[in-house]
Amino acid sequence: MTPGRDDRIKSGHDGEKGRALPGKPLPVDGATAAPDRRRSARGLPEGLLLSFHGDDYTGSSAVMEVMSFAGLPTVLFLGVPTPERLARFEGYRGIGFAGVARSQGLDWMDRHLPAVFRTLAGLGAPVAHYKVCSTFDSAPHVGSIGRAAELAVPLLGGKWHPLVVGAPEIARYQAFGNLFAAGPDGGRYRLDRHPGMSRHPVTPMDEADVRIHLGRQTSLPVGLVDCVSMKRGEADAALEREIARGAAIVALDVIDAETLAEAGRLVWERGGERVFAIGSQGLEYALVAWWRKAGLIPEAGEASLARAGAAERIACVSGSCSAVTAGQIAAALEAGFEGIRVDAALAVDGRAWEGELDRAAEAALAALGAGRDPLVFSALGPDDPAVASMRTAVESSGVPVEAVNDRIGAGLGRLLDRVVRTAGLKRGVIAGGDTSGHAAMTLGVYALTALAPVAPGAPLCRAHSDDPAHAGLEIALKGGQMGKPDYFRAAKRGSAQG
Repeated sequence: MTPGRDDRIKSGHDGEKGRALPGKPLPVDGATAAPDRRRSARGLPEGLLLSFHGDDYTGSSAVMEVMSFAGLPTVLFLGVPTPERLARFEGYRGIGFAGVARSQGLDWMDRHLPAVFRTLAGLGAPVAHYKVCSTFDSAPHVGSIGRAAELAVPLLGGKWHPLVVGAPEIARYQAFGNLFAAGPDGGRYRLDRHPGMSRHPVTPMDEADVRIHLGRQTSLPVGLVDCVSMKRGEADAALEREIARGAAIVALDVIDAETLAEAGRLVWERGGERVFAIGSQGLEYALVAWWRKAGLIPEAGEASLARAGAAERIACVSGSCSAVTAGQIAAALEAGFEGIRVDAALAVDGRAWEGELDRAAEAALAALGAGRDPLVFSALGPDDPAVASMRTAVESSGVPVEAVNDRIGAGLGRLLDRVVRTAGLKRGVIAGGDTSGHAAMTLGVYALTALAPVAPGAPLCRAHSDDPAHAGLEIALKGGQMGKPDYFRAAKRGSAQG
């Protein structure tokens, strides 16, 4: 539904509603405090700066985090909002809609995404962003980034479409078009050799070059502005060459703070009055880096970041199969969380799955009654026998894997909802990029705003709900690759630092 109100959201409110004030040029990478030699000739307009649609819920909250903690208030709606709900956040600088496209096929995308993109177009933000995972999770048949781009371009337009995936803040790097990510051991891996992403159960990465990977999903030509061109001051010329060659999508390398800000400059200065961009939260990191470098927004200090305070009790659910999440679960159990395993293979049968959820919910409530924090999980990493067991069950049942994934996510959401309501909890965590979307939709929450940083890409959020049971809920949506080993404990204490 397209909002039935003035297309431009006005700014100038206090508290949660408002905008950042322009600051003076600030040092970048040790440079002296002087304007950049290519300082922006384009200021920040009043009102809405950015609209976005995320292909899963955890990634969507990461965009909100980057913008909000840079002093640019941003709201994330769990679905396309009604005009009345949208009006409650008048004055915000970023507006986003979370979705579940990452776990869906092409037919689903064709049915659902055009309406979302029409709504983004109606908001009239200078930058419209289709947000994807920082590990570029996608395939031609499921979560196709290419198909999403094909649906968005006719509605959101633009001469060219930036693709920004690298984000050093979360250990994602793109060099000469190839994407690298940190592994659970702290090493940096090309994605097709990454210990987790190369073996992802739904979208395994067998190609690290984003141009080739994306080219398998769309006929839109994909170009590149590489990091050498950026560091030599030749990025503008490189961009013009790629556009002249017919590139519709242009990937921008990001390997460090310098190339991050340069990517932001290209998007903001060379994208035109309206630009449709694709990428991870690296796009927002890049824009914020350029806006700061150009003196358009002030530098954000650590002291400005809020802490939520510690929760007496917390409930967590995880449908993630990543090694990173497995390490976080292990650390939480060592710290006294009560681990409760659910058999996800039972999700091929609706009745059996509901029985399994009832058992797990009762165990979670018993743990809370005994003074322990429940952590319900379906697997401990990609090598857990439960992963193979579920795959076998799906193949034997004939039930589409997408339907089973939906059932698992929604079921974990109902479980969390039951535990939170019964025990009167005010804080929870949902782990797993695909899981979080389906789980969050069952909680009766219609929007999230950033509350406190816990880990880059996975903040603690304030829930907005018309349901009194969840109106004050604090919740974190954690992607499989996000966070340090103590993530669940950090979410309980309400901050990254002890």
